[in-house]
Amino acid sequence: LAAAHVGYVPELTQRPLAARVTASTFVLEQPRCIFANTSDDLMIWLVVALDGATAQFDPRTKPETPPLAFQTFPNNTAYATLGTSVANYPCPASTSRDITVLRVGSETACRLNASRPSCNGPLPGPGPYRVKFVAWKSSQLEAETDWSEPITLLRAQPADMVPVTPSGRSAGMIVLTSILSILFAVLLACLVALLVTCSEAWGSSSVFSTKADAVSVRRYNTHHVYDQPAARL
Repeated sequence: LAAAHVGYVPELTQRPLAARVTASTFVLEQPRCIFANTSDDLMIWLVVALDGATAQFDPRTKPETPPLAFQTFPNNTAYATLGTSVANYPCPASTSRDITVLRVGSETACRLNASRPSCNGPLPGPGPYRVKFVAWKSSQLEAETDWSEPITLLRAQPADMVPVTPSGRSAGMIVLTSILSILFAVLLACLVALLVTCSEAWGSSSVFSTKADAVSVRRYNTHHVYDQPAARL
């Protein structure tokens, strides 16, 4: 039997989320209220493909197999990830408390683990990519959606493109200089405080020593002239 076609185009979330698109991830809306078959054994998978390779993708390729492994992407031009029961995409489409988005590319621990072919690993480059959802029941493809529009990720900014100030110094250098200046000021204040403390201690020691000398002078015994024998005439 031919798989059912679902007239749904996956799309990036329009919610005001931070990092909606990064250099290795992007955030999609969940496919809620999309598939007619809602039995718990129906599994929904996300297929991520290179933009120019969607025509050669065979939707009957089963997820969690080498042809759709993340670890060999982009050499295999597509991979399947985020497999879950259709029950996790219930209707209504959303409520104010539901988290109804999917972040693609958020797992890093399994990106080199060949035993996890469905790893939701970080995307290897800016793309562009296209995605679609496929529904599987046991070993049978049940339904598939349309491909999304091309999704292009952010590019990592080269070091020589970091914004600089009119004086030619980068913002990072200015921050580092400010931090070092503050540390130097703190160190100088500590040094001055140490010198003042040592000076006070040295002054106290000098006063004590002077008093001791005065006592020793007061104990000096004089010799009376009457104790001397009379001079002979």
